[in-house]
Amino acid sequence: MGRKIVVVGGVACGPKSASRARRMDPEAEITIVEKGELLSYAGCGLPYFLSGDVKDSKELMETAVGVVRDTVFFKNAKDINVMNNTLAESVDRKKKVVSVVNVKSGEKSDLPYDKLVLATGGVPFVPPIPGRDLNKVFTLCCVEDARAIDLVMSKKGNKNAVIVGGGLIGLEVTEALVTRGLNVTIVEMLDRILPQLFEFEMSAFLEKHLVANGVKLMTGTTVKEIKGNAAGDVNAVVTDAGDIPADLVIVAVGTRPNDKLAVDAGLKVHEKGGIIVNDKMETSDKNIYAGGDCVVQKEIVGGRTVYVPLGSTANRHGRVIGTNLMGGKDTFKGISGAAIMKAFEYNAGRTGLSEKDCKDAGIDCVTTLAISPDKAHFYPTAKPIGIKLIANRKTRKLLGAQIIGPGEVSKRIDVVTTAMAFGATVDDVANLDLSYAPPFAPAMDNITTAANIVRNKIDGLAKSLTPMEVKAKMDKGDDFVLLDVRMPFELEEQGKMPWDNTIHIPLGKLRSDINKVPKNKEIISFCKISLRGYEAQKTLEGFGYKDVKFMDGGILLWPYEKK
Repeated sequence: MGRKIVVVGGVACGPKSASRARRMDPEAEITIVEKGELLSYAGCGLPYFLSGDVKDSKELMETAVGVVRDTVFFKNAKDINVMNNTLAESVDRKKKVVSVVNVKSGEKSDLPYDKLVLATGGVPFVPPIPGRDLNKVFTLCCVEDARAIDLVMSKKGNKNAVIVGGGLIGLEVTEALVTRGLNVTIVEMLDRILPQLFEFEMSAFLEKHLVANGVKLMTGTTVKEIKGNAAGDVNAVVTDAGDIPADLVIVAVGTRPNDKLAVDAGLKVHEKGGIIVNDKMETSDKNIYAGGDCVVQKEIVGGRTVYVPLGSTANRHGRVIGTNLMGGKDTFKGISGAAIMKAFEYNAGRTGLSEKDCKDAGIDCVTTLAISPDKAHFYPTAKPIGIKLIANRKTRKLLGAQIIGPGEVSKRIDVVTTAMAFGATVDDVANLDLSYAPPFAPAMDNITTAANIVRNKIDGLAKSLTPMEVKAKMDKGDDFVLLDVRMPFELEEQGKMPWDNTIHIPLGKLRSDINKVPKNKEIISFCKISLRGYEAQKTLEGFGYKDVKFMDGGILLWPYEKK
């Protein structure tokens, strides 16, 4: 036999590492140790099993041709030994031995290795909430969790579900629960949903869509206790904003790296948790590799060390590890933090740095809010997407994007992610030769338009305020005029600003009615998406107005109340 490879973890990174290593070396002795029963399943597909889109949870463990990836599959198809229902208890780095125990029989054994892979994944974080151990209180971490939740949803009389946490997992599960006929309440401690992915104005855009689909949102709300009945079943969630009836509770407040095995073995870990690896995915011990949700990694745009647990990343880690186990020289350069999700008819994606990330890092950034149809506006299936694009004012390099709407989001996120990986500027992105035909994109793609707006801002041509800045000015009592340049019919369709300092002059009449706009006040123009708002700014400046700006994103990205 060849070299001995032991892989701890049998879900994503582990099987990928082992399979790649086998393809690199047909003679290696490869063993996967997995504490659970099931192997190599698509954890990111669990919400879609709960919704019914995936009919059988077994499909999440199958290959593309319908073969279940179980112990027999790994042995017959790949000559990989799998010890499932087996817990790796400790690693002796001097002896190069992993001590394991069968969780069902209690039988213990030692596995010698030449190279070891730690793919121990992440674990759900469950806050110390009283009542968290009641029946029908779940996390969503594995297939067994999903099956248990599915069973509760299937029983008559269970109508009220509470999701504790408004992050990615909580939002992905929300649609599944609503689809299955449950009343859903999301309780989020911070001031918005998806607080780690999106900033306020973008989250607010998505929140309106969730509410329109019957979801109750309780942001800025803290869970105090989970109550149950005499039988030990949950029946209410107690918050600082009142009690919520609950037949089912899903705690989805985040994931933590499962790094205990590494810590006990004396490997280097990050101060906030997560195994530290280099670009070859080696730990501080050159004979031990680590990947997937148990590691921290480099964020390529800002250079930070981050913890971003994603199945796509775990699989890419696995390929690099499998190559290097057999003497290869592959490297993993880092991540951009790209993520995407679906919530009813809306798609929501982000990549790179946020505006807050830039401020925390001392980066002078320029942002824009741009909303427009994802296809040619005349094409019948065109749907809007809102983009927040972020760039470095000094270097003009693209730093990040957040995109939400019912239109096509993923390809724009991927364009930005690719551009950032090669250090592109907004000028580069604005001149990309992107594909065009009316069924697929507008002639000037949404990303192209957003990049051009940022260019205009950096060059001093476009002067804008965010919706939050406009609201803050009004709250302070600043003396300014809002200039609404939409057509009359749009006011009823899209809503009006709730203040009396608004003048309505359609853009086509602005030149003839210019005297209706006071010259001695600050003017903030806007329209549906603020393209005409920008045109109004330039028109007024041409007439000698000195203090004119437009409102980013227009009325469609206004996150507050309207008339």
